[in-house]
Amino acid sequence: MPRENINDLIAFLAVARERSFTRAAAKMGISQSALSHTIRLLEARLGIRLLTRTTRAVSVTEAGARLLESIGPHFDEIEAQVEALSELRDKPAGTIRITAADYAIKYVLWPKLRRFLPNYPDINVELVQDNGLTDIVTERFDAGVRMGEHLAKDMISAKISPDLRMAVVGTPSYFAERPKPLHPKDLVGHTCINFRLPTSGGFYQWEFEDDGREIKIRVEGQLAFSNSFDVLEATLDGFGLSYMMEEIVRPYIAEGRLVHVLEKYSPYWDPYYLYYPSRRQSSPAFVALVEALRHRG
Repeated sequence: MPRENINDLIAFLAVARERSFTRAAAKMGISQSALSHTIRLLEARLGIRLLTRTTRAVSVTEAGARLLESIGPHFDEIEAQVEALSELRDKPAGTIRITAADYAIKYVLWPKLRRFLPNYPDINVELVQDNGLTDIVTERFDAGVRMGEHLAKDMISAKISPDLRMAVVGTPSYFAERPKPLHPKDLVGHTCINFRLPTSGGFYQWEFEDDGREIKIRVEGQLAFSNSFDVLEATLDGFGLSYMMEEIVRPYIAEGRLVHVLEKYSPYWDPYYLYYPSRRQSSPAFVALVEALRHRG
């Protein structure tokens, strides 16, 4: 196959996967106009339209979907094998892309990465914040981070955190005007800060346990966010109660800026895991990263 045909197919894969000429061009390091011209030449040579373009989005046609499904895995395998050649280098090298929630990046990944990266200057790590359930294969991430209950069965995983626990907190000034809730059902009468789930689009229901029985509470309030640290700021400003990872609010509880309530009803949840497709095992850089992130407790 002529070299230009291969380059054209690589360009098609980039646009089809990104669903955007702008993002694909940036990823490939070429201009958007050059990329668009390449795709038009490919479609003219094949005599069939592969992509449907609108002012807001790019989607694949039926023919484009078939081409993406048939050639995508082969190009991925070639890329994986090329990366595997780094075994012949003196030091592990390469770029590793990981998607994770905001909390996991700040409190789980970064504390370990800041110790790991200085020892491996040839390894580059890109952390992409996403609080949803991203398909790491489709989005071409090397790995993702999820709690154990959300892991896909066909993925390899490594535990990277201790068990997790949530906490209901509010400021002393908030409780100066309202009684503390003694049971999760008492939250119905309180002003709470909601968290919008990116995957389902709904608000997260606060989860508790009472004598082994699961309780889910729908709370109400003036504010809602989709970022944990925005919720924290609003809580510290006295806008209501929040339901957050205990690790985030622990320092503020110790300082007396937040008050922890309903503690006996807050169970421990599955820890965070790094998960990835099996083919990633061949990269020495990735193996070194997994070992650095692995929870030893």
